[in-house]
Amino acid sequence: METYDIYHDLAIKASASQVFERITEPRHLENWWPRRCSGKPELGAIYNFYFTPEYDWVGKVIKCKPDFAFHIRMTDADTDWENTSFGFDIEPNVEDMNLKFFHESWPERNHHFRRSSFCWAMLLNGLKNYCEKGAIVSFEDRE
Repeated sequence: METYDIYHDLAIKASASQVFERITEPRHLENWWPRRCSGKPELGAIYNFYFTPEYDWVGKVIKCKPDFAFHIRMTDADTDWENTSFGFDIEPNVEDMNLKFFHESWPERNHHFRRSSFCWAMLLNGLKNYCEKGAIVSFEDRE
């Protein structure tokens, strides 16, 4: 069965540990992605990503290497997201970090896939601004 993937790369002027903290700690995730979040950055941990009552999703950490990688497989989400995996790989550069993002194994390249790709790009820009400038976008103003 063919699946579809989303990839985005971005440079962030921050330390690897700061970027890792912003993509793994629920209190930081809430500043750029879900409305509420719970979970611990450790292999096998369960994360809850709450956006609205209709979008109250769960994922399991499948890779966690502090300052280098954090990957999650979605286990309870809508049909398109369920059983997909998303994650972040951090590559240090001389002046910044190269963050390599993926969201893999989408069953269809449908409207939701295309919309999610756009939203991830916007959200990752929010993450970049959060890491570099401390900028927080209210949940209602996020894509």
